Amino acid sequence: MLIKYKIVSSRIVNLALSQSKKMSFCANLGFLFKEENNLIHRYKLAKQAGFYAVETPFPYGYEKDEVVAAKNAANINQVLINIYTGDVSKGELGFAAIPGKEEEFKKSMLLTIEYAKALGVQKIHIMAGKITGAVTSAHDTAYENNLQWAVQLLEKEDIMGLIEPINNYSVPNYYLNSYERAVAVIKKINSSKLKLMLDIFHLQMIKGNITNSIVEMMQYVGHVQIAQAPNRHEPNSPGELDYRYILDTLAQKGYNGWIGLEYLPQNETVEGLSWIKSFGFTLKNM
Repeated sequence: MLIKYKIVSSRIVNLALSQSKKMSFCANLGFLFKEENNLIHRYKLAKQAGFYAVETPFPYGYEKDEVVAAKNAANINQVLINIYTGDVSKGELGFAAIPGKEEEFKKSMLLTIEYAKALGVQKIHIMAGKITGAVTSAHDTAYENNLQWAVQLLEKEDIMGLIEPINNYSVPNYYLNSYERAVAVIKKINSSKLKLMLDIFHLQMIKGNITNSIVEMMQYVGHVQIAQAPNRHEPNSPGELDYRYILDTLAQKGYNGWIGLEYLPQNETVEGLSWIKSFGFTLKNM
């Protein structure tokens, strides 16, 4: 009986690993390849490292045509960009939940869609913004109204909007710091073009309980990102999370989309990518 149990257990593990190998990783150019200061040049570095796709949080410091040319020259897919967030030096990190900033939100959304269409982007991360003081009903109303407006544009352009809870250790005073709030808004707006960005790093820092959270929220997930917690390095670096298990769990629960590598390499980016092979994966296209 013991031998039979071992064989069955091995088959279960192998099946899970086989499923997870179907996942595709994309490089976040805001975090990886920062050995190169120029974002434009990171497209080429990502391709040389074997990636088939990238996500670029903030391309707006460069002309749209310049970014498109870099992407096309590298022959790489652009999966995601963040919404234009305003002047970061002034503490602006999006306007969606900021009462009185509705016009700024609309302008930022229109600019982002211009970049998205030019780059062939499938997904836009709509950032909520930082608030001062406690969350009020005015913040909640502004957030819901702005997302409703944005979703109408996204449905027309066939682009998915993503909202992402961000932990207050990394970004103090960020409005959307609750998964319960994010899911409630997604359910209320009820559009196939508004989904959850499930960043496992933020999930751990906000609430933990990773397995049950994945199971409960999978139906709302439109994109996944990963990094070790609490230091946000490679998935195999010392920390709180077992990413072999987590990636297998994502596969078993039906996630087969891109997984963004949004982590801070401990050393050189390419050196740090060795975890992919050690976990039994290879970089692949979707």
